[in-house]
Formats: sequence, structure tokens, C-alpha cells
Amino acid sequence: MKTDVITLHPEFPDLQSIHRCANVIRNGGLVIFPTETVYGIAADASRSDAMERLRSIKERSDKPFSTVISQKELISNYTASQSPFLYKLIDRYWPGPLTVVVDSKEKGKTIGLRVPDNMIARRLIAEIPGQVVAPSANLAGKKPPQTVQEALEDLDGYVDLAIDGGPAEFGQGSTVVDLTQDQPKVLREGVIATEDIESLAKRKTILFVCTGNSCRSVMAHFLLAHKVQDRDDIEVCSAGTSVFLQAKASAETMAVLGNKGIDATEHLSQPINTVLLKKADLIFVMTRGHRQQVLSRIPEVEKKIYLLKEFAAEAGSLLADLDIPDPIGRDRDEYQRCLGVIEQAIDKIVGLI
Repeated sequence: MKTDVITLHPEFPDLQSIHRCANVIRNGGLVIFPTETVYGIAADASRSDAMERLRSIKERSDKPFSTVISQKELISNYTASQSPFLYKLIDRYWPGPLTVVVDSKEKGKTIGLRVPDNMIARRLIAEIPGQVVAPSANLAGKKPPQTVQEALEDLDGYVDLAIDGGPAEFGQGSTVVDLTQDQPKVLREGVIATEDIESLAKRKTILFVCTGNSCRSVMAHFLLAHKVQDRDDIEVCSAGTSVFLQAKASAETMAVLGNKGIDATEHLSQPINTVLLKKADLIFVMTRGHRQQVLSRIPEVEKKIYLLKEFAAEAGSLLADLDIPDPIGRDRDEYQRCLGVIEQAIDKIVGLI
């Protein structure tokens, strides 16, 4: 019996068709689907009947299949790893052609995870509540397929449904990075070059946090970025604890930074999120309140979070007020004073990193 093929637009897939394909997977079926690398076979990992069929097709008995997820924030469902490098990788390359191998939440096991950069794939995966595994849609020893037609040359009749979403963008597998040991290791070089992974491993990420990510954290972000502009091993970013809509930096912030020859006009505010906090090597907050807000969300970052004013010369002692007041709504002089305190701290931090 031939496999039914559904043709979907790669950027605007029909949601009813996606729902039909997801139902097939939920009921223990196998579905060929596109990703940006190659075509894969999706199966519900909780269905023993589906997994038995998949292992038979792929001629695998013990080797595990990689898991695909619909968004990077879901990684914490599968691993307890707090490695900043893991979160740097997924922040940089997900969605995209990167598979990370990490320690699973199942004791003694590892798991490979990926978020495909393909709208059809992510919509399909999001429709399935459980774990979805997805090896390439080819028989053992055969080349992974770039089109649904190539996949069906060997698998027609062996799977329940196939989605034609056009040719895969890259036509080669994802880069696989093992993060289960002390040092990351590229197990397979694919679309992403090994040297790019190694370069990212050497980079330190510094995050500044305030409330709205429009004043204090922006000053700190752009001052530090300006002072380390000749270094390619430092990434500087900023975020806010109460950002609901993206906005530019305040006019006064841009003005006082502009007086130092620093252009912050391209800044857009962003809220703190799990990936951003976990990828940071150092987190500097403006107040004790910000510190508490961050730790209430991600307690695991406690050892790398500091009050920025601790590094300013005027802090003087542990008895000093270590909060940096919000200048929003106040005059230019207040912004200038705020910038002065922040710059004292930044100058000290530059000497430490």
C-alpha cells in the first residue's frame, strides 16, 4: 500500500493538515516530514508500537534516536543541565541545524535534542504533547533525503503519511555536539562548522538587568560593549524584569550615551528569560529587588549574579546603599549621575574580564 502524501506550503502550512499528521503520530503512526537539513521520520516516543516499527526501518536496536522539540525554552523538560555553554549554543543556533547531546533527566542516560528551523516541522511537533523522536528518513546505509520523493524511494508503504514541504534547505545533517563531559566535543560536523562551535565556547556572556531595559541596563550594556569593542570573546546583552512590549532606550539615555560617542539608537528592550539567564556567565543587576526577581525565577544562577554598584568606587563598604536608583522621568542631570556610577563599575569590570 502506497504512503499518502500531503503537500504543504513551507512558510504557511495548512493547520488542519498539520493536525491530521499529528493525530497519526499520536496514534502510533510514522510520518515523514521536512526540516531545514534533511527529511525525517517522526514518531511518538511513548508509543512502543511506533518505536518498534521505527527501529525496524532504521535497523537500530540500542542506539537512541534524537528528539525534536518545537522551541528552545522546552529544553529544561529533558535535561537539568545548567551549562552556560549549552544555553549559548541553543540561543545562537536554535531553531537551526544543531543537535546537542546532554545528560537526560532519566538517570544514567543521555539525549540528543534539536529545534528544526522549519515551520512545518515546528508546527507538527508542537501538536504532539509527548516526546517526538525523528531520525532521517532513509534506510540504514543510504543517503539522508533532501526531498520527500527521495525519502519515498525507500520508505513508500513503510510509513503512514508523508509531508511534501519542498526541498530541504541544506541537504546535510545537523552538527552534533556532545556536552555530557567536562569539555564539549563535536561528534559530527554538519551545517555548522566545528570552528564556529569552538569560537563560541571561548566567549563570555555578560548580562545587565534593570526593570524596563530602557535606562540603567542600557547604559551598562553599551558602555561595556564600547570598552571591549576590540575583543571578540565577550558578548554583552541586557534585559528587563518588567518588559512587556519592545521599546527603544529612553531619549535621555540615548543622549547621555551620545555625549560619550556611543550610539544606542538601535537598542530594543527585551524581557529576561530562562535561556538568557542561563547562558550568561555573569549577571549584573541594578537593585536588590532585581536580584530577588531573577533568583525567584531561576535560583540556579545565584552564584553568578551581582549588584552592579558593588563594583563602583563610591560603594565604599558593605554598609553602602548598593541599589542604583531608576532615573526614568527625572532630569538630564539625574541620568548623568546614574551614568557616572555605572561607568565606575564598568571600568572595574573591564579590568576583571
